[in-house]
Amino acid sequence: METTRAAEIRQGIRIEVISILWMVIEMAISIGAGIAAGSILLTAFGIDSLIELISGSILLWRLRVESLGGDVDRVEQTEQRAEWIVAITLALLCVYVFVSAIYGLIVHSKPESTILGIGISAAAVLIMPYLAIIKRRVSDRIHSEALAGDAVESITCAYMAGTVLVGLVLNTVFGWWWAEHITALLFLLWLARETWEAFEEVRSE
Repeated sequence: METTRAAEIRQGIRIEVISILWMVIEMAISIGAGIAAGSILLTAFGIDSLIELISGSILLWRLRVESLGGDVDRVEQTEQRAEWIVAITLALLCVYVFVSAIYGLIVHSKPESTILGIGISAAAVLIMPYLAIIKRRVSDRIHSEALAGDAVESITCAYMAGTVLVGLVLNTVFGWWWAEHITALLFLLWLARETWEAFEEVRSE
């Protein structure tokens, strides 16, 4: 008979699979629409989704190994190395957003409006909090810090999506080209915090 913990881990695997599938959609649409519209903000959001996709995939692998009774210690060692890569990638993304936003303001770069970008960011605002709630419930039951951390990342993604949505709407509706660059800098506040926490986590481990 399946134990309670095994059942909760399976539920964690299911919610992580759903999360990864959504990240693939979010990443592809955001990067594609961002490049097409010349939107630094939307492109950065898509790259951040790619980074979260990598992190989520590692967590899914870890949960599957535990569910199959595998060597969790070996997986955790690999997870720590991958976390360094994620932290460094986030730091590079921070530099990209900052330099690109400042440059855009100086040269008056005017990104095109993108309805597709507005749609994907609005969907993320609704979907990510739901995924975060489920992840938090499961993490509390199986006492998984990794899954709890992933729940926090989902909430952060929702805040980021909200920031992106505001910038895209202001540019599309009012033609405020500078709004995307300003909101990109606001987006950077969330991104910088996420980067700091990523480095703190890997250093503590």
